[in-house]
Amino acid sequence: MPVPPLPDDVTELLKRPNPAVMATLAKDGRPVSVATWYLLEDDGTILLNLDAGRARLAHLRRDPRVSLTALATDDWYTHVSLQGRVVSLTDDEGLRDIDRLSHHYGGRDYPVRDRPRVSAKVEIERWHGWGAMRQD
Repeated sequence: MPVPPLPDDVTELLKRPNPAVMATLAKDGRPVSVATWYLLEDDGTILLNLDAGRARLAHLRRDPRVSLTALATDDWYTHVSLQGRVVSLTDDEGLRDIDRLSHHYGGRDYPVRDRPRVSAKVEIERWHGWGAMRQD
């Protein structure tokens, strides 16, 4: 599996509002996956944002390892899978980060304003691509 830095074509794919699935590890070691929004930040990290009451947040607090697979919107066979670890968890004050994600994916502020949220910054350790993103 390649390690960062990411090639330009992979970076370009990850900058788009693609469907994505993140995976965490439950307390008993079972993998748990769920659809999610993400943002590739300028520093090469991935921003995830979670409702403060979600089980996957507890998973990440206990074990920071995470996987994220982003599928090209127009060709799900083309995808990039990232493996890394959460390097910071911070309260999303004023819902700024979830609004950034919501604007990226839907062009408007996040509609649920009465639940606390937490932002996770993920440092990419490894990645692999498939379809048009395959690296030989």
